[in-house]
Amino acid sequence: MTQKTEATTDLKSAKSPKTAEDFAKYFQAPSLKDAKKRGKEEVQVHYDFTIPEEMEGIGKGKTYAIRTYGCQMNEHDSETMAGILERMGYAPAEIEENADVILFNTCAIRENAEDKVFGELGHLKRVKRNNPNLILGLCGCMSQEESVVNKVLKSYQHVDLIFGTHNIHRLPVLLRDALYSKEMVVEVWSKEGDIIENMPKVREGNTKAWVNIMYGCDKFCTYCIVPYTRGKERSRRPEDVIAEVRELARQGFKEVTLLGQNVNAYGKDFEDLEYGFGDLLDAIRKIDIPRIRFTTSHPRDFDDHLIEVLAKGGNLVEHIHLPVQSGSTEVLKKMARKYSREHYLELVRKIKAAIPHVVLTTDIIVGFPGETDEQFEDTLSLVEEVGYDSAYTFIYSPREGTPAAAMEDNIPLEVKKQRLYRLNEALAKSGLEKNLAMQGQTVEVLVDGVSKNNDQVLAGRTRGNKLVHFVGDESLIGSYVHVKITDAKTWTLHGEIVSKVEV
Repeated sequence: MTQKTEATTDLKSAKSPKTAEDFAKYFQAPSLKDAKKRGKEEVQVHYDFTIPEEMEGIGKGKTYAIRTYGCQMNEHDSETMAGILERMGYAPAEIEENADVILFNTCAIRENAEDKVFGELGHLKRVKRNNPNLILGLCGCMSQEESVVNKVLKSYQHVDLIFGTHNIHRLPVLLRDALYSKEMVVEVWSKEGDIIENMPKVREGNTKAWVNIMYGCDKFCTYCIVPYTRGKERSRRPEDVIAEVRELARQGFKEVTLLGQNVNAYGKDFEDLEYGFGDLLDAIRKIDIPRIRFTTSHPRDFDDHLIEVLAKGGNLVEHIHLPVQSGSTEVLKKMARKYSREHYLELVRKIKAAIPHVVLTTDIIVGFPGETDEQFEDTLSLVEEVGYDSAYTFIYSPREGTPAAAMEDNIPLEVKKQRLYRLNEALAKSGLEKNLAMQGQTVEVLVDGVSKNNDQVLAGRTRGNKLVHFVGDESLIGSYVHVKITDAKTWTLHGEIVSKVEV
């Protein structure tokens, strides 16, 4: 359980290995069996992160590149790794292939994401051959999987370093070992580590920021590998989260997204105080940052107090991402989601009653093992009843080591594709209806940058996280503007600037 304690990390005491025997001690491959365990080991909070003296300045005159795949948690982890590398003297590379250190921060949610990483690792074999001093590393969720590490050891021996999601704070030591070793350095802790505060971060710009409030997940949905790759739930102390958000406000950030595999479970692991996610949001809403978001929430832990706090509005935006995964109670039971269709719909009713203008988005899986036509129809009817603004939809992808991977998958691929098509049609209809209702309205938009499809147009997000395109000067990037919506498409809105918002 998370306790507020101060302890010394092992970075300072780590010694450079001199022999092959020394390096063998650093070879710690992941264990799926160990990753499944949930014990009562005390999780300590460390406040004294430092770079080992021998590694200070080792990157001077050298560059790094980090390629990030997956969720916002991975993006934020990459910010931390960039911060550590720059503290060691490295600078970001203008051209990735010319970098002295290249790290792949990976995602393990779906098989095609892993295939893409392996393909890119293969392409870098030529780069490594031309530059033998390059340190090539694999980290993130893929590195927590036994099968992945075994595959890298066998077929990707040009990789120098593998480390896990619990080992990021040890990057200076691991990089040192990779620099001095002739063997691949592997350190992947299967059991989660402590909470390390005060690690440096390199955030892009000063408009939007991610803030971790907790790590890990204890839900063990039968299809999901995350509880194995990210470990058990560990909440950061509220005073540490609040202090970080206050510092971001001082620096002028205009939007903060609170991150966790299941933010609604925040605080459930505290032994010395009763303090949940609703309490944290109630404190953060008083900080002078225009927008506060969060992701991702689990319906099982979305309590009445949280709804009450969100209904206060202010800088707490009215966008809620509430993954349902399936509209069938029977499928939800096989997924081990621990709620029913009826429970989810009642939760949606409560949220809509408290927050009339709420924007609801979700995640949905089709083709879960054994899903019948009738059960899929239950999902379609739930989509129609809820009226989502948008959703992330997926065909079920088995992940080795999860309970669902052992279930009989008797649904033909063509059937799965047809279900996905029908689901996306229903969601597009709902999304268009929601957007059409906004025509003529004037909305607040945080300008993100230039549109990906037209460099003469700016793009930004509403409080409800809807994408808006409009003509404007690039000097507005990073600012809030009022935009009148003139045209609505299925997933985007178009409008005209009314005024700039002073915040």
